[in-house]
Amino acid sequence: MEDNLKKLVEQYKEDQESVYNTWFIYNETRMKAFRSIRKGVKDTVLSIQQDTFGNDFKGSPLEFVLNCITEQKQVFEGAAHAFYWKPKLRIPDIYENEVNKRLFAQFLETCMSANSADKLIKEIIKLDGFNIKGLGPAAANILYFLHPTLMPPFNTAIVNGFNAVFKDKKKLGSWQQYLEMREIIMKANEEIQPMLSKDLGAISGLLFDIGVGKIVLNETWASVLKFEKSKLEKVWKKRHNELEQELLEENEHLKIQVMLTEIGIDLGYNVYVAKNDRKKSLDDKSLEFLTVSELPPLNLPYDVVKTISLIDVIWINKDTNVIECAFEIEKSTSIYSGILRLYDLATSLGDRKYNFFLVAPNSREKEIIAQLKRPAFRNLSHLELRYILFSDLKQDCESICKFGDDYKILLKLAKGIG
Repeated sequence: MEDNLKKLVEQYKEDQESVYNTWFIYNETRMKAFRSIRKGVKDTVLSIQQDTFGNDFKGSPLEFVLNCITEQKQVFEGAAHAFYWKPKLRIPDIYENEVNKRLFAQFLETCMSANSADKLIKEIIKLDGFNIKGLGPAAANILYFLHPTLMPPFNTAIVNGFNAVFKDKKKLGSWQQYLEMREIIMKANEEIQPMLSKDLGAISGLLFDIGVGKIVLNETWASVLKFEKSKLEKVWKKRHNELEQELLEENEHLKIQVMLTEIGIDLGYNVYVAKNDRKKSLDDKSLEFLTVSELPPLNLPYDVVKTISLIDVIWINKDTNVIECAFEIEKSTSIYSGILRLYDLATSLGDRKYNFFLVAPNSREKEIIAQLKRPAFRNLSHLELRYILFSDLKQDCESICKFGDDYKILLKLAKGIG
């Protein structure tokens, strides 16, 4: 496969009218687009968050983003069509539906700051799970300009080119099939390095030229390029399942985090959540809106404050601005590191012994008990550490809010090791 693909790439690069030579190489407009599009995506997110986005594609910051993309011509001609508001069909449903609009903004914001392919793929899976009508993998064209080495662009011609090269039958409107395509494109691009850039615009341009018939494949040659497609798809499906499981775990973590936040508010506390979680929301409940943005002044070294700022939930006395209670949610992360963060906080506060809590699914109870029995965590001078199971918290959440006066109500629910 590798030799045949290299011959195809040579033909592609030698053609002075190919996408490679007319768009990808030495194109100042292409390079400027990355900056403009990133700024436009930021403006789109901000306008949705500030309720100034409007209820139509026309005149919105998203129109600016797609105009920047379609100005690239060739590969991206028509990229904006999928985002035009079609009132009769109610698609794409991100203009009049406020919940969907905010979910789309959250997707864009998280993708902008993502630093790995896995993080981007999880966000795609999450977005796909919301089943927003008419919002499909056309959005991958935006992702390409945010992460050109991780996400290929996506349109009819590229799909047709892909199917011709790899003897496949991928369809245009499926995120799942886009991700399967991406996996094979990444693998193929890796095998021919350094003939094409790691920027996936180069190999996508090749597929585009094949898809529009500029480069013609004969059947014998195309059959060779089928290579290890079935093997790659099996690997991808396994990885996809793993990412979906991680996403489920993150969602469960967020549900408990929101629950602890709302309990804390009902008991009269200000609530702080981990710095890296403040932008998250659940069922239109924004942690950023519900919580305070900063911890009380602690007069501690920077590295200690940085560690403490990652504790999942902290309850702060409104009158005294003093930390009274803290929680680490241990859905799948290291219980040991969670205990250390709580210990660092308790030690830093000093003065008295604090009651802090681990919150975990029932399936991890034995792990928690084993960690709490470690000699290093027995008889801590500043910390009384207990754990609460997810099932108990969910069952008694309403009663805690109704009958509790402060965090001590949790002592009736929490378990220790005696």
